[in-house]
Amino acid sequence: MKKATFFAALLLSSASAFAQNWGLDKAHSNLGFTVTHMMLAEVDGKFTNFDVKMESSKDDFSDAKIDLTADVNSVNTNQDRRDTHLKSPDFFDAAKYPTLSFKSKSISKVSGNKYKLVGDLTMHGVTKPVTLDAVINGPVTNPQNKQTKAGFKVTGEVKRADFSLGAAPTAVVSDEIAIRATGELVKQQ
Repeated sequence: MKKATFFAALLLSSASAFAQNWGLDKAHSNLGFTVTHMMLAEVDGKFTNFDVKMESSKDDFSDAKIDLTADVNSVNTNQDRRDTHLKSPDFFDAAKYPTLSFKSKSISKVSGNKYKLVGDLTMHGVTKPVTLDAVINGPVTNPQNKQTKAGFKVTGEVKRADFSLGAAPTAVVSDEIAIRATGELVKQQ
């Protein structure tokens, strides 16, 4: 029994020793969202201050653990008055809930470089499970600076009501929020 426990511990520790850490290349990344205003037009926004960390021991990232955090005060819709309103208690309540986060629970390959990403999304103090679509390209090594990078695009949809995110009627601001994150991750040395 002691030998089996020892070998199991050795196996687990050696597997985690090969895990690679990846960090966000902020210059080539974006975290955005879209809502529909007055059932007429889509309004885009983004968070200008966010970070992503990933750990994976497989080249196809099928065992990836992904953590995203975003500063709610960095919300930007290219309209100062709307941004101030979004930060207020009417929506995000940034003073009380300054961060939104996503922590992956699993990632499964659908086909090729397409995946289903499942995790917990926390906004406005509410945590809910979400399933997102992901496309991951790479890894590739940049011949100029020798950095190893992977590209990603994550898309999905959540409902404002699920996160108690604003009481505005859905005729004014859609309940559906489309999420789109794109960018690059850099393997940490």
